[in-house]
Amino acid sequence: MGSVFDIAVSGLKAQSRRLAVSADNVANLSSLGVHPDPQLAKPEGFAPQRTVFNSQFLAQAQAQAQGGGGGGVTASTAPISPASFLSYQPDHPDADPDGMVPLPNVSLEQEVVEQIQALRLFQANVKTIQVQDRMLGALLDIVS
Repeated sequence: MGSVFDIAVSGLKAQSRRLAVSADNVANLSSLGVHPDPQLAKPEGFAPQRTVFNSQFLAQAQAQAQGGGGGGVTASTAPISPASFLSYQPDHPDADPDGMVPLPNVSLEQEVVEQIQALRLFQANVKTIQVQDRMLGALLDIVS
C-alpha cells in the first residue's frame, strides 16, 4: 500500500492543478471562444478545460507486486464540450457576418464552486499529512 504521505501529496498536486485550470477558465471568461464553424474560427480562441481525476488504485496494485509504493490520484485536463457558445453582438469587432461572437462556455458560478472544492480538498490533504506526522512522532516517543 502507498504511504499516507504519498497519497496525500498526490491529492495536493491534483487539487492544485484543479485550482489552476479553474483560474485559467475565469481569467479567460471575456476572451473570444472557439467558433463552431471551422472557416470562421480564429486561432487565438480560448477553449476552456475541466480537470479529470484518475485513481491510482491499479497502479498501486502493480507497484505492490514489484515491492514499491503507489496509490493516490492523478489529475489531467479535458476540454469542455461545447467549448463555446455564440452570442449576438453585431457591434463587436470580432463578430462574424451574422453578428455572432463566440464566447467560452465558462460559468463563473461553477468555477467558484470548483475553486472552493479544490481549496477544501487541498486543506483536507494537508490535515492528513499533519495527522500522519503527529502519529509518527507519537510512535517514535513510544519506541524510544
